[in-house]
Amino acid sequence: MATALLQSVLKACLPPVVDAKVQLLICGSLPGEASLNAERYYAHPRNQFWRLLEAVIDEPLAALPYEDRLATLLRRGVGLWDVVATARRQGSLDGAMRAVEANPLGSLVQELPVLKAVAFNGGTAARIGRRVLGATKLTLLDLPSSSPALTLPLVEKTERWAVLRQFVPGE
Repeated sequence: MATALLQSVLKACLPPVVDAKVQLLICGSLPGEASLNAERYYAHPRNQFWRLLEAVIDEPLAALPYEDRLATLLRRGVGLWDVVATARRQGSLDGAMRAVEANPLGSLVQELPVLKAVAFNGGTAARIGRRVLGATKLTLLDLPSSSPALTLPLVEKTERWAVLRQFVPGE
């Protein structure tokens, strides 16, 4: 155990993508290697996040430049962050995380005046996020992970992510 901890590298999350109009906050656990290296959320080409969100907001995202993806999400009242601030991890899998330090999710949600829901992208994000938030009046939603490591078919993930539509304001 100590040897594995020494071999793992300390990883830190990306900054939140939010503004005062965010009504839905989507939280992952901790970005994988491709995302951390690119300094962009969901940068791994096989991650299905952007395609899943396209179906939710009914607007193209995956083909847009990254900055335009984020601007589109904010315009539609959707924010992004992670539940883990730092962790030691070798590789990208959530199961490899050790020495996990959670983000101050409770503080962030208090700063978002029209926030209605927090959605967790995957089981690890849900477990940590629900523990950090505790009792809340916000709607908390557990989603199947957008990661390619979860072998659930994209069509089934899309159906389960559709619950987010009710929290995305129209234009």
